[in-house]
Amino acid sequence: MAASVTSLPAADAPQAVNKWMIAIAVALGALLEVVDTSIVNVALNEMQNSLGATLAQVSWVVSSYAVANVIILPLTAWLGDRFGKKRYFIFSLIAFTFASVLCGAATSLPVLIVARVLQGLGGGGLMAKAQSILFETFPKKEQPAAQGFFGAIVIAGPAIGPTLGGYLVSNVNWRWIFFVNVPVGIAAFFMCLVYLPNDPPQTKVQKPIDWLAIALLAVGLGSMQTFLEEGQSEDWFDSPYIVACAVATVAALVVFVERQLSSDRPVVDLRVLRHRSLWAGSILSITVGMGLYGALFAIPIFAQSILRFSSQDTGMLLLPGALASAVAMPIAAKLNTRFDSRALIVAGGVTIIFALMMLTRLTTQTGTGDLFWPLIIRSFGTVLMFLPLNMATLGPIPKKDVAAATGFFSLTRQVGGSIAVAVLATLLSRRQTFHHAVLVEKLGSGDPQVLQRVQMLTAGFVQRGFDPDNAHAKAMALLEQGAQAQAAVLSFGDTFWATAFLFIATLPLVMVLRKSDNKNVEMGH
Repeated sequence: MAASVTSLPAADAPQAVNKWMIAIAVALGALLEVVDTSIVNVALNEMQNSLGATLAQVSWVVSSYAVANVIILPLTAWLGDRFGKKRYFIFSLIAFTFASVLCGAATSLPVLIVARVLQGLGGGGLMAKAQSILFETFPKKEQPAAQGFFGAIVIAGPAIGPTLGGYLVSNVNWRWIFFVNVPVGIAAFFMCLVYLPNDPPQTKVQKPIDWLAIALLAVGLGSMQTFLEEGQSEDWFDSPYIVACAVATVAALVVFVERQLSSDRPVVDLRVLRHRSLWAGSILSITVGMGLYGALFAIPIFAQSILRFSSQDTGMLLLPGALASAVAMPIAAKLNTRFDSRALIVAGGVTIIFALMMLTRLTTQTGTGDLFWPLIIRSFGTVLMFLPLNMATLGPIPKKDVAAATGFFSLTRQVGGSIAVAVLATLLSRRQTFHHAVLVEKLGSGDPQVLQRVQMLTAGFVQRGFDPDNAHAKAMALLEQGAQAQAAVLSFGDTFWATAFLFIATLPLVMVLRKSDNKNVEMGH
């Protein structure tokens, strides 16, 4: 019984199926979705100027995609079963590519937001179904290599997005961050058409669709994502709008869960959470999502606000980490065949914590060289967690439950990223206010070192021809500017400390996962 529980789902595909061509085809689709989650961030200023929108309005270009994405993720298993895995994946590709054209051609903000919603609905299907198809296509002994290939795309994508987006915005036009999806989408479409196995004919009568359940899911997850995306800008619970989102989230999801657990035809099979590996791995997946997207949220802001990097320079700063992820994946896949997945997850977590500790030492004098190794180490640590976590979480799931499990697992990673951005944005703002207040208080405390610094600056301005009163005012203004910069740097350090403590707090959950039998995987047993 233990052997059957820990077995990975193997494919019942015919001999003629080319497994690696299937992997490349679905990975191209997943790449489109992952890159698009981050590529837009570097183009918001250009969109704002081009479309005549405010910053708050143009932020919905990001939020609308995220909202649509989290709504569709848990529905992917049901949609694949109802319409066929191949048909649904190809439909998602077509929808995403067509929506990309609409985004690039949009002449107003409302049109762009609607197109981004369509992109998010298509993109959610690409990510979850790609991983599900890989688990159903490859036999157990080839799963580490297949998941390593897929994982390289998922992890490198968020870093490739800003790099590619920064180049296109700086050298071409912001619209090309969407048009660039078209050739990749077309290539993926034809590859899926040729290489994905045909769906079996429908032999059972389709049951009526539970539209109320779908509506509850859309309201619940949509409100939750809006709460996370807009909470900081709306000052959280001081805003009736955010309070309404919180109430709608809880009410809709509670009713949805009750309805799904009592239904014999659920649109989201929550009973799949009876598998211990899935619920434990999903909690860790939220942490990994927070670490993956959280650090990538803070670093570009630091680079642009403190180091004064352009969009293209910021993208190039993140590129080595993306390349390191691609290099690390085959190494992690090999290690996963030799060592217990739980040990590798812990090693990856400790590596990320070490990288975060390095990032807490940022100063106003930090340069590109100071960020290079922490970002490389963080990439290796993330890979070392990501692949074994995928295998330990989804490996023991029976084949019939894989589609539902991968949809839920992908949702937790996406939600983790959204939570990270919401929490870290709030922490960044509030800690900057705190540090600034402390530094300003020190400036007015009569500290001898501060007084000496004021006198030196004042004397310098007097020598440049300013009268004493103006010279003193300029000296104080310069110190205030320095205090603001120092407060900002200290607040970034606090966000990295917070992320590190999150990893420390959640790593013990690894013990809930089952011990993997990876040596048998390597030997093909």
